[in-house]
Amino acid sequence: MTDAVPSEGTPTPPRPSAPELRAADADRERVAEILRDALAEGRLDMAEFEERLEATYKARTYGELTPITRDLPTAPGAVPSVNLTKEPLADGSWASRITGGEGSSTWAVAILSGFQRRGRWTVPKRFNCFAFWGGGEIDLREANFADREVEINCVAIMGGVNVIVPPGVEVVVRGIGVMGGFDHREEGVPGEPGGPRVIVTGFAFWGGVGVERKLTREERRALKEERRRQRLDRKESMRELHESFREDVQDAHRRLMDGHHDLMRDRRDRHRDRHDRRDRRDRRDRYDD
Repeated sequence: MTDAVPSEGTPTPPRPSAPELRAADADRERVAEILRDALAEGRLDMAEFEERLEATYKARTYGELTPITRDLPTAPGAVPSVNLTKEPLADGSWASRITGGEGSSTWAVAILSGFQRRGRWTVPKRFNCFAFWGGGEIDLREANFADREVEINCVAIMGGVNVIVPPGVEVVVRGIGVMGGFDHREEGVPGEPGGPRVIVTGFAFWGGVGVERKLTREERRALKEERRRQRLDRKESMRELHESFREDVQDAHRRLMDGHHDLMRDRRDRHRDRHDRRDRRDRRDRYDD
C-alpha cells in the first residue's frame, strides 16, 4: 500500500505503528509497578525481578516494554498491556488539566470584529491571535493545557486582546507596546504547585493586551455560598449570644428578686418577733398588777 499524497504533491510520512512509538517515563513506571506486585506475590524471584526492571528502564519504545510483562497478570484473568494513550484524571487538579497533545484551537483573528476562546478548550503550546480595529477574549479559567508552559502571542493594532487566567496560574508578560501596552499587573504572582505557566508575548500598536485573574463561575458560586453560610453562622452565633445574655440577665434578676424577698421575709419575721415579745411583756405586766 502506498502512502497518501496530498494535493500539493508532497508525500506524507507514514505514521509509526504502536510498537515503534516512544515510551514515556510514566509508561516505564507502570511496568515497574507491575513487576513489584509480581515480586510481592511470588510470581518472580529477585533475580528475575532485577533483570526485568533493568530492561524496563532501558526500554525506549512500547515494543520493548510489552514483552516484559506479557506473562504477568495486571488483574485476575487479565492480560497485561501497556496503555498507549494518556487518560485524563477527572478530579479538577492541574495534573488532569495538562493533557498533552495538540490544542483544540491554535489561532484567532479579529478584523473590525471580535473573537472569543472560552469554556472547555485545550490551549496549545503556542496560540497566535491578531486584532485590527477589533477585540478578542482568551479565557483560560476552564481550559485544559497541552503543556505545562504555553505561550499566547498577541498582535493588537488599534485593537485589544484580553487574557483571563484562573488563580494558581503563573503569568509572564514579554510583549512590546508602541503607543500601546501590555498589562503586567498579574506578573510575579506565584503559581500553585503543578500549575501551568502562561507566557504572554506579542506587539501592541495603538492597542493593548490586558491580563486579569478571575474565578470561574463555579468558584464564584462556591465562594458566594461560603460567604452566605458564614453570615448565617454569624447570625446564629449572635442569636445564641443574645439568648445567653438574656438568660444571664433573667437569672441575675431572679436572684436579685429572691434576695429581696428573703430580706423582706427576714424583716417581717424580726418585726413579728419584736411584736410577740412586746405582747408577752404587756401580758406579764398586767398579770403582775
